Amino acid sequence: MKRIAIVTGASAGLGTEFALQIDKRMDLDEIWLVARRIDRLEELAAQLQHSRGVPVRADLGAPGGAETIRDLLAAEQPQLVLLVNNAGFGQYGRFEQVEREQHLAMIDLNCRALTALTYDALPYARPGSSVIQVSSLAGYVSIANHAVYAASKAYVLTLAVALAAELEEHDVRVLSVCPGPVATEFAQVASKGKRRKMRGSQSAERVVRCALDDLERKRWISLTTLSWKLTALATRVLTRKFLARYTNKKRRESKE
Repeated sequence: MKRIAIVTGASAGLGTEFALQIDKRMDLDEIWLVARRIDRLEELAAQLQHSRGVPVRADLGAPGGAETIRDLLAAEQPQLVLLVNNAGFGQYGRFEQVEREQHLAMIDLNCRALTALTYDALPYARPGSSVIQVSSLAGYVSIANHAVYAASKAYVLTLAVALAAELEEHDVRVLSVCPGPVATEFAQVASKGKRRKMRGSQSAERVVRCALDDLERKRWISLTTLSWKLTALATRVLTRKFLARYTNKKRRESKE
């Protein structure tokens, strides 16, 4: 039975870095690289040195997208060593100014597809297998002008922690990765090309290295920097109402 890892959103950013570092650190037969951009997946597959990269073209946010992976698992019957649910996107802007379909697309990809893939993949896990759910520091905060994205990542964080408790007795680890700003395509996509990067961005390499280290330590949540850890801690003290108003104020000030 072949041993595999699955990485979604593998065509760029954290997904690409997860694939590269997993290839170096884990004893696997294949890494399934899942995303829409097949040309990038093929380029990434060629970079893997220890495992065979398998490009899987799938639009996980579209109807039937997640079923592509479910059907492939059923056909191949592999042993799932690691699932990395990284695919997701965000959109800046006031709730009413973001297109309705964009809000729903965020929910479909960030929440629905992630849930479906986790459900479909777990039957192929064994003791010692792991799941990494990529949430966000935004999952701790109700962020004005980023409302649906933050809410979707709160779902991912809450789900991951609950699953970590449920699956612990079966020796299946679940880690929620909660990055703040990372130097990826995220800001450009979220701002529709107006912002290429965010202040204080960390490298994807550092975030992924920390996440894989935390997975080995059997931690449930991965926060790379001290400032991110302090922000998460502050949300236990500051109210959601205060944080929502604060983020709304900061957004207005940034426009002035």
